[in-house]
Amino acid sequence: MICFQKIAERRILEAIREGAFDDLPGAGQPLKFEDDSNVPEDLRIAYKILKNAGYVPKEVALKKEIAQAEDILDGMEDTKAKYRQLKKLNFLITRLNILRKTPVNLETDQRYQKKLAERFGR
Repeated sequence: MICFQKIAERRILEAIREGAFDDLPGAGQPLKFEDDSNVPEDLRIAYKILKNAGYVPKEVALKKEIAQAEDILDGMEDTKAKYRQLKKLNFLITRLNILRKTPVNLETDQRYQKKLAERFGR
């Protein structure tokens, strides 16, 4: 198998040197990935319609909010504001865990334990 990979790699490099890939359509533009191979065939069109309409599943939206709350928390200096932001972050994580309906041992951990350990460790 390794021989085939080496041969293919060599041929690709030769084609690049010869300029075989210079005038391809879409060159220099970002790739559009629409991999729906994990979606059942009967649901693909429905998912595509929802995606084109701008619909985002609740879990994805919550994960985005959690990431934003973590970014805000990292940049804060005021202790009271940091505490309020941490409460908001833990609330969002709790909502995500409830939405997922996963067992307790698989839930996303809240962030207060790490922050308390850092604070008392100083």
